[in-house]
Amino acid sequence: MGNVTEMTRPTGHDGRRFLFLQGPHGPFFSQLARMLRTAGAKTWRVGFNAGDAAFWRPRQGYIPFRDAPEAWPAHFQALIVELGITDLVLYGDTRPIHAKAIEIARDAGLTIHVFEEGYLRPWWITYERDGSNGNSRLMSMSLDEMRTALGDRIDDHREAPAHWGSLRAHVFYGALYHGLVMAGARAYPGFRPHRRIPVRTEFRLHLRRLLLMPAHAVQRIIATRRIMRGGYPYHLVLLQLAHDASFLDHGPFPSMEAFLDRVIADFASGAPPHHHLVFKAHPLEDGRAPLRREISRIARLHGIGERVHFLRGGKLAPLLDPAVSAVTVNSTAGQQALWRGLPLKALGRAIYSRRELASAQPLFVFFANPQPPDGPSYRLFRAYLLATSQVPGSFYTAKGRHQALRRVADMVLAQTAPYAALCGKTAPSPAFHVVGKQDGR
Repeated sequence: MGNVTEMTRPTGHDGRRFLFLQGPHGPFFSQLARMLRTAGAKTWRVGFNAGDAAFWRPRQGYIPFRDAPEAWPAHFQALIVELGITDLVLYGDTRPIHAKAIEIARDAGLTIHVFEEGYLRPWWITYERDGSNGNSRLMSMSLDEMRTALGDRIDDHREAPAHWGSLRAHVFYGALYHGLVMAGARAYPGFRPHRRIPVRTEFRLHLRRLLLMPAHAVQRIIATRRIMRGGYPYHLVLLQLAHDASFLDHGPFPSMEAFLDRVIADFASGAPPHHHLVFKAHPLEDGRAPLRREISRIARLHGIGERVHFLRGGKLAPLLDPAVSAVTVNSTAGQQALWRGLPLKALGRAIYSRRELASAQPLFVFFANPQPPDGPSYRLFRAYLLATSQVPGSFYTAKGRHQALRRVADMVLAQTAPYAALCGKTAPSPAFHVVGKQDGR
C-alpha cells in the first residue's frame, strides 16, 4: 500500500477542569459549560442560592454552598484540591466571594476567566483573564503598546452587531433570578446577597421596572423632546447605578449623592450661565435611589434649579450628538462620547482614563472650556478592544448568546489571554487589586 502517514485524533482539552461561580442572570454560563464539555473539559458550578441552581443544566456537577460567607475560603480551597481544578470562571471580579476566590486561585496557579458587560456596550460582552474594569490588564497598557500589538489591524473598523432587545431580557432575567432566590431561601440558609438591600426588595424593584417599562418610555420621550427643543447648550452627565461595582470600587465617591453634589457644584461655579446640565439615568435604574429628588434639591441649593434636568434613561446617541461635553465616574457609555469626539471627563478609574482620551482638567475648568479627545488615539484604542476582549453578543437573549458563544468558547480554551494572544506570547498575570466593598452585579 506504500507509505501511509498515520492520522491521530486531537486530544482535546481532557486535562482542563473548570469551576464556575456566579454568572450573569440567565443560562449563559450553563451553555458555555456545555460547549466546554463537548471540547473534552470537565465542568462544575458552585451555587450560592436557588437562582444559581435554576440556571445550571443539567444538574450534574452542581455544588451547593449553603454555609455562612465566613466558611467560603476554606470550602473553595478544598474544592480546588478535591476536583483538581485548573480554571476558574466568574462574572465580575469584586463581589466578596469572587474577590476571595480570585486571590486563592491566583496563589494556586489557576487560570482565571472574567466575564463582564461589554466595554463597548450595548452590543458586546467582555472576556478577560485575571480581572476586569479597574483590575483589567488594560489599566497598565499604553497606547503605544496597543499600536505595536495591532500592527496592520489598526484599520479594522468592525461595527456593532444588530440589536437583540437585550435590555428587556436583562430586566426579565433579573426579576426571575431574584424571585427564585427568594422562593428557595430556606435551602440556602447561609446566603448573603452582595448588595445592600434584601432579596425581597431586589425582586420587587426588578418586577416593578419590568412592568413600568412602557410608561417610563412615554415619560422619557416627552422629557427628551423638551430638552432637545430647548435650544440651549448642555452638558450630559452619564449616571451609573448607585450599587454598581465600577462606581463603588473604582470611583472616589462614597455615594451617588456625593457624586451629584460634586458635579452640580462645579457646574454652578464653572459653566457659562447660559449652559444647562442634563443627568441621564442608567437604562437599568430601578428607583431604589431618589435621583430626581436629589438632583432637584442640590440644584436649588446652588441656585441653578432651572438649568438642571433629569432623564429616566432612553437612547444615548440623540442626546450625545448635540451635547457640549459628557461627564461620568467611569461608565462604559463614556466610550460613545469618545467615539463622537465629544469632550469627556471621567472622575473615577476607567480603562479609557488616559490623557489622550479623557480630560485631565479640573471639573469646574472642564465645564468652562472642555477639551476634546484625540481622535486617532481613540480609534486605536477602540480597534484594540475589538481585536481582543470584545465579543459580539449578549448574555441575556438566545440570539445574543449564540452569537457570543461561537467565539468566546475558543477564547476560554485558548492557552493565551486575549491581550497576550494579539502579541503572540503568554503574558504573566498582573498584580491584582482585591476589593472588599459591595459589588453591584
